[in-house]
Amino acid sequence: MKVTELPLPEPLKALTLQSGIAELYPPQQEAILAGVLEGKNLVLASPTASGKTLVSELCGIKHVLEKNGKVIYLAPLRALANEKFDEFQKYTVLTKPNGKRVNIGISTGDFDSSDPWLENYDIIVTTNEKADSLLRHRAKWMDSISLVVADEVHLLNEAERGPTLEVVLARLMQINPETQILALSATIGNVEEIAGWLKAQYVVTEWRPVTLKEGVLLHDEIQYKDGDAKKIEKKTKNAVINLALNTVKTGGQALVFASTRKNSATLAKNIADYMGEALSRPIKRTLEHEAEKILSTGERTRISEALAELIKCGTAFHHAGLAGAHRRLIEDLFRQGKIKVLAATPTLAFGVNLPARIVIIQDYRRYEAGYGYYPIAVLEYKQMAGRAGRPKYDKAGEAVLIAKTADEADYLMGSYILAKPERIWSRLAVEKIIRTHVLATVASDFAHTENGIYEFFAKTFYAYQYDVKAIRSIIAKILKYLYDQEMLEVDGENIYATKLGKRVSELYIDPASAVVIRDALKQKPAYLTDLSLLHLIAHTPDMGPIMRPYSQEYDEMAMLMEEHKEEFFTETPSEWEDRIAYEEFLGEIKTAMVLKNWIEEVSEDALIERFRVQPGDLYRIIESAKWMLYATHELATLLGDKEIPRLSFELVERVAKGIKKELLPIVKLEGVGRVRGRIIFNAGYKTIEDIKHAPLDSLTNLPLIGPRLAKKIKEQVGGFVKKDAWEKLEKGEEWKQKALTEFDA
Repeated sequence: MKVTELPLPEPLKALTLQSGIAELYPPQQEAILAGVLEGKNLVLASPTASGKTLVSELCGIKHVLEKNGKVIYLAPLRALANEKFDEFQKYTVLTKPNGKRVNIGISTGDFDSSDPWLENYDIIVTTNEKADSLLRHRAKWMDSISLVVADEVHLLNEAERGPTLEVVLARLMQINPETQILALSATIGNVEEIAGWLKAQYVVTEWRPVTLKEGVLLHDEIQYKDGDAKKIEKKTKNAVINLALNTVKTGGQALVFASTRKNSATLAKNIADYMGEALSRPIKRTLEHEAEKILSTGERTRISEALAELIKCGTAFHHAGLAGAHRRLIEDLFRQGKIKVLAATPTLAFGVNLPARIVIIQDYRRYEAGYGYYPIAVLEYKQMAGRAGRPKYDKAGEAVLIAKTADEADYLMGSYILAKPERIWSRLAVEKIIRTHVLATVASDFAHTENGIYEFFAKTFYAYQYDVKAIRSIIAKILKYLYDQEMLEVDGENIYATKLGKRVSELYIDPASAVVIRDALKQKPAYLTDLSLLHLIAHTPDMGPIMRPYSQEYDEMAMLMEEHKEEFFTETPSEWEDRIAYEEFLGEIKTAMVLKNWIEEVSEDALIERFRVQPGDLYRIIESAKWMLYATHELATLLGDKEIPRLSFELVERVAKGIKKELLPIVKLEGVGRVRGRIIFNAGYKTIEDIKHAPLDSLTNLPLIGPRLAKKIKEQVGGFVKKDAWEKLEKGEEWKQKALTEFDA
């Protein structure tokens, strides 16, 4: 099927042809034949790189150009949302019937806002959680959504994110039953069931633009699914390293999945030791330059230094423990073909698009505390394997599992390569998960009677798979809990949210977290300190996994607990009466102490050294802490507290920047973070007024500042920059850069 034959506006056809697409891939053609461009709901399950994104783009732009529609694109991760936002930018050259250009918007943060500005955008890319938040705030523009694209819809099966996606889709269908739904996935075992729930057609295909060869490597030979076999040069005793080196020497890239963050870092280092002879001199020079970018991005730590050394060798590791800026740099370098081998944790398989000639799955087992090792799901294997093969670059992609024995090789072939992915099941019926959605149903005026609440949940995937009766008892229990905690009130048959209940729902926090905060405010500690509030938020369910102390940290955390017990909002548990609660409390103290050290401007490296916290974990805790401190501020204000709002508001800013109180005014300046802020302060410029009157060359000569940032800072504070002084500094900078370039050459 040719693009010129499609029922699309002519400017959209022309732009598609201009981008090099003249003919559709088979899965895209099947989607068109299934009526996706005619407004029919569709579940499209086809492999990675088979063209699902183009289907969503054509469908979305057609809605905007022909129906003056509004499109919402749901992504499970911020990184994926950013990627899709960038992909949609090419359509902003198109003009709508009203003469205005197509507008693309993105919103992935700030869960306490209806983002009314999004009303001005035609296509809005967002995460599932942000969409849920917008629905809770009853953003008016959401009533006019004409197309919902749900990317990675198989994540309905995921315990953490699945229920939110499920409720968002159910709510959007409730608001406007005429809204078109387009659900996308690479792998769905029970596609007909999801299609039935969404009242959709479905297309399932195994077609790929690049052939996928799946196999198992035992010792030095790969046995493929189709009966082929291939010998691998045995350079080391490690089969993964041998396979990765073989791929690089033949001009390809390897993506290696390791089971843990530590394993991914270790594997990248081990591969790097053998990469010298596989890289040409020009590539090595390029990589040296790219390694410098890692070191100049964010705070310099042992992790960034380790990454920089690996990048020099054409390898890197990628996991959730990395700083966001470093992850993005690594992804870009891999896409550009500069990084040859990337060792990653499996979360990458569900995130951004990073195809490689070969995908190597080092370990098919995962470790979980309390459960030990267990085999991964077939669905997870298929997601990883789907990353193999780069369209336009590779004739075939390979996905290879590593076996240690012949029996294990047989097991891997039968249990993964030849197996079908498991069915996707709703994960909604867990009290902790559904509690927040029950409150939101009432607080956001989606239902005001018990029967109305049941009617809404009858629209969920859970009710479609089982029956709403299966969760009636859980919902009834939650309603009683919310009533007892004064978040709901009853008037005859009608149920309403109280001011507290409505605010808790809008704040996008677990009602149980709100109860912890509210009850704590009733009886304050003897000494109210920064640590008091940091421990309080660490004590809430919404802080996520706390930082459990290692065995050698137990005594230190126990001493801190004793030393600071008069600062805590909650009673310290007894080690002998409740060991589990005691260990949990020590973890909360460790989490609070990490945050306290962070706002005392302890460096990332020192935090890694002392608490064995990784940058990615630190940023996760910081993000959660910012939100829970904000929620504490809002709840304390609502409840009429006079003391907590001031302290919590100040801590939100300090946690966001990782600074002492004295730097608060300075770090509000664009381009000034915790490190530059401290440099400026220590140089004697302690206030905005000091900076306003500081000589431009004095600021320029401070470490990490330079002329351009100095000028930008002066302009922000209203300081006067003399033209001749700026020209003199600018010329000096140009001369220095020229000298450095000549020296480098």
